[in-house]
Amino acid sequence: MEKATISPKFQVVIPRSVREKLNLKPGQQVQVIPYENRIEFIPLRPPQEMRGFLAGMSTDFQRDPDRL
Repeated sequence: MEKATISPKFQVVIPRSVREKLNLKPGQQVQVIPYENRIEFIPLRPPQEMRGFLAGMSTDFQRDPDRL
């Protein structure tokens, strides 16, 4: 488990192993979400990277009768 320290300016350095595993780049934005008793950082990806990520997803499912 990695750990980080909050600086007096409330800055946090993401450990190298985590940056490399998630392929984070300098200047990349992350979404910060407080969740219960923790903080989650979610890397934001440019729309170009999102293209086609749902390809092959099955859309065959039963809808509720009031949703037709």
